[in-house]
Amino acid sequence: MAHNVTSQDIPANGEQIAKKDLSLPKLISLIVFVVGAVGSFLLFKNDTWGAGYAYSWLFAFLFFITLTLGGVFWTTLHHVTNSGWGVSVRRLMENLGFVFPFMAIMAIPLMIPSVQDDLYEWMNTHRTVEQTVEAEPLYEKAGDKEFLGYTAIAKEGADDIDPYAPGGAYTSPSPEQLEASHEALLQAKHWYMTLEGWLYRIICFFVFLGAGIFVLRRISIAQDTDPNPSTRRLILARKVSCAVMPVFAVVATFIAFDFMMAIDYKWFSTMYGVWFFAGCALNSMAVLILTLTWLRSKGYLQTVTSPEHYHIMGKLMHAFVIFWAYVSFSQFMLIWYANITEETSYFLLRNSSDGSTNWNLWSTLLVFLHFGLPFVILLPHYAKKKIKWVVPICIYILIMHIMDLYIAVIPERGPSLSVMDKLGVDGELLLTVPHPAYLGDAVAFITVGAFFVFVFLRNLGSANTYPNRDPRILESANLHN
Repeated sequence: MAHNVTSQDIPANGEQIAKKDLSLPKLISLIVFVVGAVGSFLLFKNDTWGAGYAYSWLFAFLFFITLTLGGVFWTTLHHVTNSGWGVSVRRLMENLGFVFPFMAIMAIPLMIPSVQDDLYEWMNTHRTVEQTVEAEPLYEKAGDKEFLGYTAIAKEGADDIDPYAPGGAYTSPSPEQLEASHEALLQAKHWYMTLEGWLYRIICFFVFLGAGIFVLRRISIAQDTDPNPSTRRLILARKVSCAVMPVFAVVATFIAFDFMMAIDYKWFSTMYGVWFFAGCALNSMAVLILTLTWLRSKGYLQTVTSPEHYHIMGKLMHAFVIFWAYVSFSQFMLIWYANITEETSYFLLRNSSDGSTNWNLWSTLLVFLHFGLPFVILLPHYAKKKIKWVVPICIYILIMHIMDLYIAVIPERGPSLSVMDKLGVDGELLLTVPHPAYLGDAVAFITVGAFFVFVFLRNLGSANTYPNRDPRILESANLHN
């Protein structure tokens, strides 16, 4: 049943979360993050386990950044489509999206050359070529100095070069130097895959999209105290969202490319960015539903939200369960049909098994557990409206997202030449990584997760729980579908 809410039911100054309801979870998450950060520092510094922990950190970082990107997506989509139903929960979307610029802090370890050495071996190749090889023009020793071409010669004292120096950390070799060192694939992709280009793109991701969600949230919060609220800010937010939406599309796509696909630079998929986006939209909606439920259990958002909001949010989540399955199947089908070596390597690795790490089993289960089960459970309309149904399925979907990203990232730790070298493995494919590496996966996930929770809670407590002076708040509060 829909509410019968009038303007008298909406507090003039809005509704804010009491500090007592946030202080304890914020303190716990902060302590967990600090302890985890110290432990992570020690693991990164460890010569043996640091290589595997780099993959653990990347996996954790990508999981939580998908949730924040989803918050940005739902916020911009709300404004672009002039949504009325979502006004009551829009502030939750804004607060979730506004975690994104803070996630730049969690990306800092991935900027360290020693960590990149373990994750992105193409970067290590670039640095090796730049530090040990230079292309010098050869001239005829006698006569007219005619240019004959390039040759590779070792630089004197190359072993003593500091990788953190400007010439070592973020200076890529020229195409001629790559050609001289017989790195044909990297030479062909030199227009995109350079150390400087990678770093500049990552900085631009956080600066531009972070600025976009900051402006949208600021416009929304400013209306909460406007003595004469009107549609002016709504129109402004819609215009800003029209500019931010394409930025989001580019950032989400290239975060998938630069952080994930670049692990194996020989492999590529045109569907990868769309698959990554599907995970962002689906799982951020699950987080929004869980957050709404938690706040309602504390007595907040009772007036402006109802089971009708759960119904619509559940339908959107159901839609993206189907969309994720469609994109994932499309990626597999296109790669299987083309049967190109550079593409099939991705699935060959994930269809492997050594008896203890059965990636093939987990990849197969993902089809039924990530798509089949939630698809069936979310079909009935009552499953989307009843908290006792929708909350468990949201938690379940997030667990499946963990599994999805884990299979996308962690198997690459086995064939990593740098990891194999540091673990003392010589000449065999490493499918089973020793147990401390898997413990590192948990440490990284808890550490990054604690940081995510702390920032999200901080955002929730810094403004009203809903835009109380939005002209459409009554339309949303009285939602019926």
